[in-house]
Amino acid sequence: MSLETKLNKYAELIVKKGVNVQPGQTIILYAAVDEAYFARKIVAEAYKAGAHEVVMEWSDQTIAKEFLNHTSLDRLKEVPNYQVTKANELMDKYASRISLISQDPDGLADVDAERLATLTKANQKALFRVREATMKDDISWIVVAAAGQEWAEKVFPDLKGQDAVNRLWEEILKDVRIDDDGDAVDNWDLHINKLKNKADWLNEQNFKELHYKNAKSAFTIGLAEGHVWEAAYSQDKAGNIFIPNMPTEEVFTAPDNRNIHGHVAATLPLSYQGNVIENIELDFEDGRIVKAQATSGLDVLEKIINTDEGSKSLGEVSLVPDPSPIAQSGILFYNTLFDENASDHLAIGAAYASNISGGKTEKPENLAKRGWNISDEHVDFMIGSDDMDIDGVTQDGEVVPVFRSGDWAQVPASYPNFE
Repeated sequence: MSLETKLNKYAELIVKKGVNVQPGQTIILYAAVDEAYFARKIVAEAYKAGAHEVVMEWSDQTIAKEFLNHTSLDRLKEVPNYQVTKANELMDKYASRISLISQDPDGLADVDAERLATLTKANQKALFRVREATMKDDISWIVVAAAGQEWAEKVFPDLKGQDAVNRLWEEILKDVRIDDDGDAVDNWDLHINKLKNKADWLNEQNFKELHYKNAKSAFTIGLAEGHVWEAAYSQDKAGNIFIPNMPTEEVFTAPDNRNIHGHVAATLPLSYQGNVIENIELDFEDGRIVKAQATSGLDVLEKIINTDEGSKSLGEVSLVPDPSPIAQSGILFYNTLFDENASDHLAIGAAYASNISGGKTEKPENLAKRGWNISDEHVDFMIGSDDMDIDGVTQDGEVVPVFRSGDWAQVPASYPNFE
């Protein structure tokens, strides 16, 4: 199968299975100008599926850097009203969101961390309705990737130009389960079912907390009261099923932000808004980060943690076995969409509404009383390894193996279809 044919199948998969475009919907597509060729394929598939309109939100990292380096601090603090109005009108239409990521992981590394944090915080406040609708699954949304050249050359430093781009496309398409033999939709249906079985088992256990230990980390994470484990797919307010991330290898839920203790060391770098943060180490007491270290990007990490009160704690705990295909590829993508699906991970900041019972209807302040975390941030970082052991502790105090040596522990034979 040619690359062109696979890209066509990928665009169709994103639209039909990923964000699940419905007739008459408004779609927002976020894409870098360098990826116009593939973006056009997504647009064509969206209209073929019956979309009413596709609203393009183009970006360019070089232009963004010029803006961040040279505009006034006052402008960084204030998002223009026309941007807020546009975003709110799109949310009034329950517009679905497709985020196509492709840019250089280090592309904003020479931007002052304070200026970047100022703009990020302003956008989070001004565009709150977009973020809220996404976190609550009021709308369908998906994050997917395209092979940008700067990103490709960082992932494959021995290759340059189109050779690097083609190599990265090869990996992206493999990881989203597009191959020469099977049907991509059938591949995803099978994969979703396997992940759902894991989430179902975890929900049956209703663990009070998880205990993690490997060579670098030893910590406990409580789970929010009424927490719900999810895997692969979600459902929007209209009842449409969608897949938020392609690829995905995780099952995830909401931690109890009052019960997190110990030392957590990242096992992969984190690429965050054009900066690479390496060797993250965090110490937790009573659910809060009390010490943060990193060998590079520490200033950016500290800005993330100090965004608000909720960014001093965690909003997601996610399990990914080390034998997952992305981990076994041995490729460091410098991109959270891929690296988080190669590794157990945690998220600094907000919890998803779908990860706690009543989360989509109850008031946030009521959910917070059960340990659900509220923040303007949600930043995943990777902690998994092939020596990670995880035990679940039940409400009655029973200790149940969940992971051994980085993979799922033996589940009782009475539980069907776990593999």
